[in-house]
Amino acid sequence: MKILIIGSGGREHALAWKISQNPSVKKIYCAPGNGGSALEDKCENINILDIDELLAFSKKNQIDLTVVGPEEPLTKGIVDKFKSQGLNIFGPALSGAKLEGSKVYAKDFMKKYGVKTAAYESFKEASSALQYIKNCEYPIVIKADGLAAGKGVVICDNQAMAEETINAFMLEDIFKGSGKDIVIEEFLQGVEASILSITDGETILPFISAKDHKQILDGDKGPNTGGMGVIAPNPYVNEEVMKDFNINVVEPTLRGLKAENMDFKGIIFFGIMITSKGTYLLEYNVRLGDPETQAILSLMKNDLLELIETCLEGNLSSYKLQWKSKSACCVVAASSGYPGIYEKGFPINIEKSLKGKVFIAGAELKNNVLKTTGGRVLSLVSLGDNLEEAKSNAYKELKEVNFENMYYRSDIGVMHS
Repeated sequence: MKILIIGSGGREHALAWKISQNPSVKKIYCAPGNGGSALEDKCENINILDIDELLAFSKKNQIDLTVVGPEEPLTKGIVDKFKSQGLNIFGPALSGAKLEGSKVYAKDFMKKYGVKTAAYESFKEASSALQYIKNCEYPIVIKADGLAAGKGVVICDNQAMAEETINAFMLEDIFKGSGKDIVIEEFLQGVEASILSITDGETILPFISAKDHKQILDGDKGPNTGGMGVIAPNPYVNEEVMKDFNINVVEPTLRGLKAENMDFKGIIFFGIMITSKGTYLLEYNVRLGDPETQAILSLMKNDLLELIETCLEGNLSSYKLQWKSKSACCVVAASSGYPGIYEKGFPINIEKSLKGKVFIAGAELKNNVLKTTGGRVLSLVSLGDNLEEAKSNAYKELKEVNFENMYYRSDIGVMHS
């Protein structure tokens, strides 16, 4: 089989690594990939980003399956385009991708189908939003409607901060159109969890849970990032939480997918908040998370390609997911200065004795040398018999990875209230 993986991050490197383990895979093209995917068995990077060019490449090279990593091509209708040409592609069509592409649409969908979520109002006009926040109980959460590279959600502690955020999103248009509409919702106090799942439109199979650490500094302080580390499974996601999640989030979501006739064969990622009043849905993503993917695929016993093919055939109801009875800790190493300004072009040294797996995100391979190109440079995943052992292994092994100006959090897996 010939596979095409679209995307360039650590998530796509992890997908290439996992899919390459299937013996029927002969070749994996990563578009555009990165320095890590370039080094994986059976993989070759191709420098194509345009959807129509990717379509032409797939036809010319007789690609058997395309796997879409990031959300942007999904919200631009790549799945619809490929399917209209009779090509196999894994991911939701445009109708399903709207669950991530528009926060307003997603919240209205949750309300319509009874998915448990925070109370909210949506706004198209800055003047009415500014009026509304005068009578809010703080803190509140303000969300840009469209894709904003993980920066479109702000927790506002007071009215002045809320005004500043509304002005930045709606009037200054800092997200180039994505913040023209906004959602203002109640702030939920609790513990966040990431539950990635796969759906064929008839069945939703949740993966093992994870806990993401979004902020740049230890103690969950500082600005948000794309994610500085993950542990899996999430110690707060117990049987009771999963039962609540299934009843109040998964089942009504599935009802909605069916009622709206969404062509959804792909990943549905639930960002949830576990509170004293139960489990609430914060947001949907319609693709694998990063760096959750790196940790979760390291724990997955199943063959990923077989799972994707079962999904595309619509046979998930009889599929059994299996997980290693281990814990995973994934720590992201970033360029110092990220998520602000940082230097790049530094060689990366990874000791051969390393037992964990390094997934590359922001680095390229030049003359057989990996060099930094991005803010989040790589993530290291280590396993252990329990969370403490996985954490200990990860930090021990990080000593065997280095590049100039390397920065990472020292508290991934520590729970901060």
